[in-house]
Amino acid sequence: MDIQFYGANCIVIGGKQYRIVIDDNLADLGKKSIVKSGDIILYTGPHGIPGVESPLVVDHPGEYEVSGISIYGIAARAHMDEPSKKDATMYKIIIDDVRILVTGHIYPELSERQLEDIGTVDVMFVPVGGNGYTTDPVGALKLVKKVEPKLVIPTHYDEKGLNYPVPQQTLEQAITGLSMEPKETVDKLKLKGSDLSETTQLAIVKTS
Repeated sequence: MDIQFYGANCIVIGGKQYRIVIDDNLADLGKKSIVKSGDIILYTGPHGIPGVESPLVVDHPGEYEVSGISIYGIAARAHMDEPSKKDATMYKIIIDDVRILVTGHIYPELSERQLEDIGTVDVMFVPVGGNGYTTDPVGALKLVKKVEPKLVIPTHYDEKGLNYPVPQQTLEQAITGLSMEPKETVDKLKLKGSDLSETTQLAIVKTS
């Protein structure tokens, strides 16, 4: 599979028979939407239906199967939610035995039930921009230590061309806060399960 990062929390996971687009809110931040017809579309927060044909559009918890891909939406407390609310959705995506977790803008505390639902994770995407808008590097590191993925890919940090409502930390600041040195920096991550280390590593995927 190929992994591309488009800025903010927008990720594309692609293969020969599928293209999954996660959190394409780019049009709200000053960039062009990348969603196109035929995409599997996921949002980690409440969202309207995009104006394209799609085999699956999801913005809430549940279990889904599409194109041989298993998708599990797990309810979570959003970063700015009251403790009793769970308005965010994390996604665990299983493709060819590779287990991917997309946290989205969640409060950086996970219950034992959530950790059970998450289970084993190979690749974890986590926002690091902080400043009250999303998870900061300290919260992201807390999540990483709880989940123990094999590979961590940071998202949602300060970048040119994105107009965030709240300033975000830079990637350099985030890497310092995560206390992890990147094993690689790539334009597109080509991933196979056999490529993954047994210890947690950090990878940077440049914005496409």
